Amino acid sequence: MGEPTRILCVDDERNILRSLTRPFLDDPYEILTAPSGAERLLILAQSGTVPVVISDYRMPGMNGVEFLSEVRKRWPETVRIVLSGYADTGAIVSAINEGQIYRFVAKPWNEDELRVAVANASSGTTSRGRTGSSRRSSGGRTTN
Repeated sequence: MGEPTRILCVDDERNILRSLTRPFLDDPYEILTAPSGAERLLILAQSGTVPVVISDYRMPGMNGVEFLSEVRKRWPETVRIVLSGYADTGAIVSAINEGQIYRFVAKPWNEDELRVAVANASSGTTSRGRTGSSRRSSGGRTTN
């Protein structure tokens, strides 16, 4: 068995970061967390390969779309998942288009659905490298 897959969880609220790590405690993942803009990119730069990044959409400073767009530029193979508790369609479309997001997950999320999304992302069964093939996930529904 190899080393655990790294996942970076980004949210400015520490309680959300704790909630994000909980579904993966029994899975073979190394969970990294970052609450601030400065820490996000630094952790990625210093951590070696981080195959999956889960980021909140609304954060102070650099929002989730800007952050995930930067991740895409620097680490194009990293799979990007965005979380949001806001049903702003324009923001979701922007997130998908600008950050080339693999999946949008609505808050509050379903833990099983999030685990499946991360498992698919980390195993390479995503639509990596294909533009226009992002997925949105909300309320148990997934659409292409």
